Parts: sequence; structure tokens; C-alpha cells
Amino acid sequence: MAETQDLSPEAVVQRQLDAYNARDLVAWLATYAEDACQYQHPATLLARGHAEIRQRAIARFAEPDLHARLLHRQVLGQVVIDHEMVRRNFAEGPGQIELLCLYTVEAGKISSASFVSGPVQLDQPQSR
Repeated sequence: MAETQDLSPEAVVQRQLDAYNARDLVAWLATYAEDACQYQHPATLLARGHAEIRQRAIARFAEPDLHARLLHRQVLGQVVIDHEMVRRNFAEGPGQIELLCLYTVEAGKISSASFVSGPVQLDQPQSR
């Protein structure tokens, strides 16, 4: 008997986070609805639909240090709010950024995601 996948909003967002940390673009994109939108909170459209979302993620998923650490998660019905600390390779160098990610999940897929970004915190250069 085939195992059924949990389609609860929390489970969908957790699969998205796991795929993000694995830099598995196919699995990550599969958590998004075909017509999903990503926003810089509150309403600046970053990407609409799989093609634009994929294009936006390709370079990020190539970053060797990419990793999101979940600090706190709140679930309210179809909405999941993740507070994360994300390691990135920024143009200025490696570092981290604090994010608030607001996901709306409908029919087992993320239909929209809005992001609130904190300031970039670059790693301190190593003294010799």
C-alpha cells in the first residue's frame, strides 16, 4: 500500500524547508502551486508561477553555504509563519539574514509566500 503524503500546511512548509536545505530545486518547487506567487512583504511581487520562481531560485541553490535554520514556526489554519536564520553567500561575502516567511497553503501546495528580511549580517573576516 502506497504511503500518502501529509498535505497539512505545516507538513507542506516543512517539506519546502527540507528541500531548500537539500538544495533540491525539483522537490522544493513541487511544494508550490503552479500559479504561486512570492512577495517581498507586504505586496512587492518577486515571482509568479513555477517558471519565475524556479529562475529566482537557481542561483541561490548553487550557493555552497545555503542553509535555513528554523527558529520558530506558527501555524494558523492555512497560514504558516516561519522565523528563520538563513546562511547565504552574498555578493559582499558569506553571512546570514533573518527572515520571516509567511506561507499560505491551499490544496496541499504553497499558493503564496511573503518574506520580511532583516539586515544582512556578514561574517567577520578571520584575523591572521
